[in-house]
Amino acid sequence: MSAPRPARLAAADVVRLGASGLRARPLRMVLSAAGIAIGIAAMLAVVGISASSRAGLDRTLSALGTNLLTAAPGQTFGGEDAKLPPESLAMVRRIGPVSAVSATGVLAAKVYRNEHIPVGENGSIAVLAARQDLATTLRAALTRGRWLTGTAPGAPAVVLGAAAAQRLGIRAPGPRVWLGGQWFAVVGILAPVPLARELDSAALVDWSTAQRLLGFDGSPTTVYTRSLEAAVEQVRAVLAATVNPAAPNEVQVSRPSDALAAARATDAALQGLMLGLGAVALLVGGVGVANTMLISVLERRAEIGLRRALGATRGQVCGQFLMESLLLSTAGGAAGVLAGAAITAAWSWWRAWPVAVPLWALAGGLTATLAVGAAAGLYPALRASRLTPTEALAA
Repeated sequence: MSAPRPARLAAADVVRLGASGLRARPLRMVLSAAGIAIGIAAMLAVVGISASSRAGLDRTLSALGTNLLTAAPGQTFGGEDAKLPPESLAMVRRIGPVSAVSATGVLAAKVYRNEHIPVGENGSIAVLAARQDLATTLRAALTRGRWLTGTAPGAPAVVLGAAAAQRLGIRAPGPRVWLGGQWFAVVGILAPVPLARELDSAALVDWSTAQRLLGFDGSPTTVYTRSLEAAVEQVRAVLAATVNPAAPNEVQVSRPSDALAAARATDAALQGLMLGLGAVALLVGGVGVANTMLISVLERRAEIGLRRALGATRGQVCGQFLMESLLLSTAGGAAGVLAGAAITAAWSWWRAWPVAVPLWALAGGLTATLAVGAAAGLYPALRASRLTPTEALAA
């Protein structure tokens, strides 16, 4: 007469056995799952915050446009600072695809909150002569007040950049500042200008006012141009020669969006570093799960022996402990995914970015937890299944 074949466990039974083993030791389960959760949360938060940052940057670029080019003086062959000719703006306007041109010029004047501030303490605030169409060309907005347009010729008025206003302690138009040895009235405060950061820490004076009151010679130090999107590269190729035909090599032409692209590359490098740190945290969590499952096998030798004596096969014992490891890792992974998504959403809300959590990151996080759980629980499960009933009960 042949021995009866052992009953086969359904998948639901294996899951219930694995869950009951975890419920018997809740504190250990929570601490082990926390290691997995930290690794997944770190990975997902890094990817999500990076994606949200890029989405915010793309939104900003879409609003401001990527067709802005700037031309600035470089250096002569002798190593001296070059100058742009005063007629450079008129020459740039002759380029067909150019739709808008404006400029700023650096002034030697300094700006202070009052006339009693020592000359050496200028707060790193530059004073710039600005064309009246500068705000339109750069698509710059004002948080308070008005632009220099509409100002009477020679009127002592000034517009402050966002950082300059903060350093001077001015929050609204109205106060006067001591600029170039005389009083100027603050008529507006600019919002941050992402594609022209130099304006954020500057005090802007009307071009004609600067010539009349501050000794400005009319030579621009930065020329801003807007072109048709399809012709930006063509305009860039001829801009230096147009701005200064006599010495095009002394003109530096740049595209602010290129600097933003470099910032993206830096973000990508940082993202790779943080993903590596997240992977290390995930590995540490996996080691913790393996350690927990191995200790569980040693503590439950009597239970394993009793099950084997009652007819449980090696495969059933192995499946029980492997399921416990998978459930433990899945619980940690789910908590990590929720934590990573919450961190991304909170950070994006604080920075006014659109929330962007890639689906591949969510799926990859959960897949990683299953892989870690399987790898971490395989050896303890195999060890439990190899115990004979006499070995386990005798322990």
